[in-house]
Amino acid sequence: MMLLYGSLLSLLVIIVTFGIHFLFYKSYRTDDLEPPGKTGWPFLGETLEFLSTGWNGHPEKFVFDRITRYSSNIFKTSLLGYKTAVFCCPAGNKFVFSNEYKLVRMWVPDYVNKLFPSKSSASDEATKMRKAFPYFLKPEALQRYIGVMDDITRKHFSTDWENHEVVEVYPLIKRFAFVIASKLFISIDNPDHIARFAKPFDALVSGIFSIPIDIPGTQFNKAVKGAKRIRKELIEIIKQRKIDLEVGKADPKQDVLSHMIVTNGDDENAMTDSDIANKLIALLLGGHDTIASTCTSIVRYLAELPHVYEGVYKEQMEIAKSKGPNELLNWDDIHKMKYSWNVACEVLRLSPPFQGTFREVLHDITFNGFFIPKGWKIYWSTNGVHKNPEFFQEPLKFDPSRYEGAGPAPYTYVPFGGGARMCPGKEFARLEILVFMHHITKRFRWQKTIPDEKIIVDPMPVPAKGLPVRLYPHEI
Repeated sequence: MMLLYGSLLSLLVIIVTFGIHFLFYKSYRTDDLEPPGKTGWPFLGETLEFLSTGWNGHPEKFVFDRITRYSSNIFKTSLLGYKTAVFCCPAGNKFVFSNEYKLVRMWVPDYVNKLFPSKSSASDEATKMRKAFPYFLKPEALQRYIGVMDDITRKHFSTDWENHEVVEVYPLIKRFAFVIASKLFISIDNPDHIARFAKPFDALVSGIFSIPIDIPGTQFNKAVKGAKRIRKELIEIIKQRKIDLEVGKADPKQDVLSHMIVTNGDDENAMTDSDIANKLIALLLGGHDTIASTCTSIVRYLAELPHVYEGVYKEQMEIAKSKGPNELLNWDDIHKMKYSWNVACEVLRLSPPFQGTFREVLHDITFNGFFIPKGWKIYWSTNGVHKNPEFFQEPLKFDPSRYEGAGPAPYTYVPFGGGARMCPGKEFARLEILVFMHHITKRFRWQKTIPDEKIIVDPMPVPAKGLPVRLYPHEI
């Protein structure tokens, strides 16, 4: 009997001990607490609201509504069919950027494989792609690009802007940026060749972050068709380049395309022509669409802010007056454009080409007291910091002086991302933007013909009517 009582007592002690441990564990384990928020409708989650705030011109609304609602700079939702933790703070940005390839990795939705079919993951493809960049983004290579950019930009303004009273800015800049990307990345400057790319590229951009319904008439279906057309065109270019390289008509170092071909192996991991085409599509997208959006936003802000325009104009005219009649811009000229670049930086803060990007969680993690399971997605938001008064005083005020001295606090200004996935084309973009600003301000003043034109973010900020402006040429 005593043995029985002793056993029961021991069992009771174990149960009580386990219960206390369980209660303590549940009460104090922070990694069981998911971020606040809701996942919305089955499958769709909150995707429609996420996209619609951009279509209505205020993508930051999705983020700030939830920051206010949950009193947290981190919240959960469901986007594109996946549970997602949204990060809207510098600490979150630092965590994501510092843990690339360790705790998180680049992620794109599975349906994107329909647009860019590949045997490798999106993260692996992005890593391979970045390896093709360094040679072409060294300072000496960038210095060579300035003259090409300057020459193309001069011709663009002479042909498409001068002797016009009113122009539609966005379509013109898209064409201009695509000409530069085509020339420098694949050595194509034939107008017919370039024109064949234009429409399918527009369809592709609009469909990348659309609802992935592949039936005729949907944005996604148009994107799939657009990608196929572009890929077919590029494969023809790739085949011809291989022939030209073999017979010595092309230089192995002339552009990214030649570099990809001559450095491609012949083993089982070698890229097919279709693989090379997919990488070129990504490169051309990043090399022209983001710049077109940014330059269009610059034109818009300079029209709305005459005092800012005057500062840019003064700086650019000092450079213009130091040049000979047909002398091209050079590296030293670019370094003199300090105020102009501060203006461009403020445009990138207020109208970033990308509102954020996704990462996939590789291991269970705990961050800021919140548990985020393996397999979830993380979406880091540019607007979550760029337009947050906690990190930028009077965040909606256009103020180029923010970038003087030390500039914004670390991880608060992130239009180019950061860490291992910092945009490798940042300096390339800076050159192109500044060359564009030089030519447009030294030639014209301008006025918007639609004062309150709506800005649509899909996925980049673009004016709904193309930003028509009335030009007032400077007297020379």
